[in-house]
Amino acid sequence: MAWNIVFEPLVPVALILTLALPGAVLLVYSLFRRARGAPLRSIALAVLVIALLNPTIRSEEREAVPDVAVIVVDRSQSQEIGTRPAQTDAALERITARLAREDGIETRIVEARTDPNDESGTALFRALEEALSDVPRERIAGAILITDGQVHDVPKSATELGFDAPVHGLITGRPGERDRRLHVLEAPRFGIVGEPVELSYRVEETAPGGGPDGQTARVIVSIDGERKAEMVAAIGATETVTLSLERAGPNVIEIEVEKGPDELTLLNNRAVVVANGVRDRLRVLLVSGEPHPGERTWRNLLKSDPSVDLVHFTILRPQDKHDNTPINELSLIAFPTHELFDEKLDQFDLIIFDRYKRRGELSMAYFLNIVDYVEAGGAFLAAEGPAFATPFSIARTPLAAILPALPSGTTSEGGYRPQVTPKGLRHPVTASLPGAGDGGTAPTWGRWFRTIDTNTEAGETLMQSPDGKPLMVLSRAGEGRVAQILSDHIWLWSRGYEGGGPQAELLRRLAHWLMKEPDLEEENLSASTQAGVLTVQRRTMQDEVPPARVTLPSGAESEIGMQEVAPGRFEGVMEASELGLYRIRQGELSAVAAAGPLNPREIADMRATDAIIGPVAAQTGGGIWWTGEDAGGVPSIRSVRAGQDASGSGWMGLRRNEQFHVHAVHQAPLLAGPLALLLLLGTLALAWWREGR
Repeated sequence: MAWNIVFEPLVPVALILTLALPGAVLLVYSLFRRARGAPLRSIALAVLVIALLNPTIRSEEREAVPDVAVIVVDRSQSQEIGTRPAQTDAALERITARLAREDGIETRIVEARTDPNDESGTALFRALEEALSDVPRERIAGAILITDGQVHDVPKSATELGFDAPVHGLITGRPGERDRRLHVLEAPRFGIVGEPVELSYRVEETAPGGGPDGQTARVIVSIDGERKAEMVAAIGATETVTLSLERAGPNVIEIEVEKGPDELTLLNNRAVVVANGVRDRLRVLLVSGEPHPGERTWRNLLKSDPSVDLVHFTILRPQDKHDNTPINELSLIAFPTHELFDEKLDQFDLIIFDRYKRRGELSMAYFLNIVDYVEAGGAFLAAEGPAFATPFSIARTPLAAILPALPSGTTSEGGYRPQVTPKGLRHPVTASLPGAGDGGTAPTWGRWFRTIDTNTEAGETLMQSPDGKPLMVLSRAGEGRVAQILSDHIWLWSRGYEGGGPQAELLRRLAHWLMKEPDLEEENLSASTQAGVLTVQRRTMQDEVPPARVTLPSGAESEIGMQEVAPGRFEGVMEASELGLYRIRQGELSAVAAAGPLNPREIADMRATDAIIGPVAAQTGGGIWWTGEDAGGVPSIRSVRAGQDASGSGWMGLRRNEQFHVHAVHQAPLLAGPLALLLLLGTLALAWWREGR
């Protein structure tokens, strides 16, 4: 119960002053003249004024409201280093126990964790604001932050906090920690495949006694998990490395510096950059035999792609044919055999022979050049026609050394629907082709009507006729790749015959496989992260695969079991709770995936520090303490009033606001009407009596 006196004027205060002022002037004059009744008349005027002001005794039934103190616990990735988790838990336990002994304090504990998809880093003050969102500002006693000091949302001034109460910091870790860090300064976002790109970086290291500038450290650069360069970098200096992107699409470039002395963590010893490889215009050499209905199909397919630079020649007639045709009508230009197949052969990304028939245009030396080109890493596609089964076949040239299927000397005629073989259902070139069926159902695409009979000597048959004759065979020759299509009727699909078929998609995949695109490799391991989940995908020609080994950003290792989700495709998932780069290995294959930002702010600097939150703590009157290995540095707690010091040697203060809820109010007038009238008339009567003597 609380008591106080309040005034509730019966008339406006201005009116009371207006009426009282003349009387007060007359009374002052009377007192100056020493009139006998002046004191009593002053008392009468005072009673009148007080009666009009209506003084009232008010009593309130109050209930004290506890003040709110918030403990924000930093559970970010940097807080998982060494003994910091134990220090954090010990400090939280001691602070909670000491607050429990304080009367009138409501304690709220909030844990701030790092969102893998958030690039803002550790946000303790955002967590503090959310914890106090439903608390009136006048009830806030203060905030206690248990952290390593690496906070990335510290307000510029205490006024931005929105409350007037002390903010204290308990710092885990050790003062003067030493750590080596790697920073990427400039990195390419795009690059031409096969062309050099430059990347700039700097290795930094901080020791208790100052930085070791002038020393060196070994740096390793990898692309998609494969080591590409190793160098020695000067610590504190900007270094540049020149790389070459080897494939189109995202290329994950990882730079890693070796472990330093007394290293705090290895998480920030590496940096990751994703550079998109863009192929320059692909140069394709298409050599067609005698004109046929499918020739335009090849030309239209290749010319429709703006990234393809097509060189196309059609052999209309042999050189030794004499039919009195004028020279100016034979062709636009002479067939530049020497220039194409000797001088500039290695400038092409893909060579296609479409129903080519030997007629003496190309010498055996040129065919040997093609073989050398393929074995050195080139790509060769042969779309065979009836001539392949004749003495004019390219199989009777040095190309036979790289062709996986050689002719038996016959062709088969009759309608049939091409089928994808069991291996083809797993191979990325023919897997999941629209209309192919699943191995148990018949294809739904249109028929072909001719097959070149062959004996498969090498490679893998991906498509065949219903009677088992090869239709598409892929193989490797040295460092290069070779593909054969053993029918010249694939063009029927592009014309929509009997519903057509996926001719464009099939040939696109085939061309990309020939040019070694990773997405079309038979044995491929890939990984990605999304919404805190790491997904590992394995494509293989095998029936089963072992578990994948995953190295987490922290260095810990784990296994992921792989489940078959489609023929030749296996998949496994696990939680990706850590920020940074995940390394996945399965046998000889490896992959990398980044969780959250590629170079998260959270791990850029993981040394414990009091310099970041120190200014805000000082502005609010709070203090900073290092907890120590056993949290022995946790201070005691005191209650302080507004304006008093909120921190001192070995203690922290929380503001006592003394707020309350009022449940009932009782009031009674001090000078009721009859009593006021009696006092007023009595004093006036005494004044009249005194003046009449």
